[in-house]
Amino acid sequence: MRGIREAFPILHQSVNGKPLVYLDNAATTQKPRAVIDALVHYYERDNSNVHRGLHALSMRATDGYEGARARVARFIGAADPCEILFTRGTTESVNLVAQTWGRANLRPGDVVLATEMEHHGNLVPWQELARASGATLRLVPLLGENGEGGLDLAALDSLLTPQVKLFAFTHVSNTLGTINPAAQLCAKARAVGALTLVDAAQSAGHQPIDVQAMGCDFLAISGHKMCGPTGIGALYGRRELLEKLVPYETGGGMVATVSYDGATWKPTPERFEAGTPNIAGAIGLAAACDYLDSVGREHIAAHCHELGRIAYERLSELPGIRLLGPAAGAERSGIVSFALADVHAHDVVTFADEDGLALRGGHHCNQPLMHKLGLTSTTRASFALYNTAGEIDTLVASLRRIQKFFAGQ
Repeated sequence: MRGIREAFPILHQSVNGKPLVYLDNAATTQKPRAVIDALVHYYERDNSNVHRGLHALSMRATDGYEGARARVARFIGAADPCEILFTRGTTESVNLVAQTWGRANLRPGDVVLATEMEHHGNLVPWQELARASGATLRLVPLLGENGEGGLDLAALDSLLTPQVKLFAFTHVSNTLGTINPAAQLCAKARAVGALTLVDAAQSAGHQPIDVQAMGCDFLAISGHKMCGPTGIGALYGRRELLEKLVPYETGGGMVATVSYDGATWKPTPERFEAGTPNIAGAIGLAAACDYLDSVGREHIAAHCHELGRIAYERLSELPGIRLLGPAAGAERSGIVSFALADVHAHDVVTFADEDGLALRGGHHCNQPLMHKLGLTSTTRASFALYNTAGEIDTLVASLRRIQKFFAGQ
C-alpha cells in the first residue's frame, strides 16, 4: 500500500508534539485529496440546486448528483441506479426502511430478527417499530465470553421461522471486528421468505461488496466511513420493493403533482428524497468510490485484515488485557477492541492522545453488547488503508506506558 498516505493531507501533522497515528477509522475515516478537490470543485464551479433548474449550473449540479447515484450503484453492484437512495448515512437508511416497509408490512405475530452485535442504529429502530406495530424483535445470540465465536448459526436456524419478515444484521461488527457471512445469512433468510437488511457501514470502504451476489434486499452505507464526506450515505433497495413503498418524508422535490387536496409522488428514487439533497456530499461520495477502486478494494481488505491480525497478536502480549472478537488465527476485520485491567477506556484514550494516537473509548453504540460481555466500555483501535504496521508498534508502546503509569499509582 505504498504511496497511499500521501493522498491524505490530514495525516501529515503532529498531535501533542508527536506524529499523528489515526486509529479511529471505525468512527470516521480520513478523506483523500481527490474527495476534498471534488467538494471544492463543486462549490467553486457548479453550486446550484438540482432537478428543477434549466440554467447551466443547475444542469451541471444535476448531472453530478445523478452521476454520483450511478457511481454508488456500480460500487456496490446494484442492477440499477434507481435502487440507490441518498440518505444522511446508515442510521437514516435503516430508519427509512423501518418507517416505510416496516410500518406497511409488520403486524402482531410477525418477527424482526437482528443480532446481539448490532450497532444502536440497527437495533433501536426495530425496537421502536416492534413496539408500534405489535411485532416481536428477536436476536441471534453470540458465542464466547468475548464474542469470539461469532453468531450462533445453530440458534439462527431455529430462530428463522416463517414468522420472520425481516432479518437485519451487520456485515462487520464495529466493536468485535467480526465479519459475518452475509451471503450465507441472506440465503438462510430467503429460504423462509424473510427479507434482509445489511448494515454495511464498516465494510463498504474496506472490502468489495456486490449486493446481487450477496442476495440482500436492502443494504445501508455511510460515506464518512469510506473516505467520503460526512452527512451522506445511501440505501440500496431492490427496485420492485422500493416501488411498492410510500415515502415517510414528504415535501418539495419528491412530488409529481400537488393540489390543495393532496399530492402524488415521483417514481423512485426521487420520491424518497424530499427537500434539497446533500448534493456536494453525493459528489464527494462518488469521488471516494473512484479513489477506493483506484487503490483496489481487494488490496484494501487484505491490508486491513492483516493489520487487525497483527494488532490482535501484539496486544495479546500485554499483561491484564482482555481482547474482544475473533481469536488469534481467525479471520477478522481491521477493528480490535480491548479492555485494560484497572484502567478505564476514557483514560486510555486520553493518555494515548499524549502520544499522538487517536483511539476510541466507550460503548461504541453497543450498550447491550457491552452489558452481555460484562463491560461498560472498551478501547478500540481501527485500521484503514493508510495505516501501517509501524503504527501498531506506537500503539503497543503507548499502552505499555499507560499500564506502567497506572500500576505506579
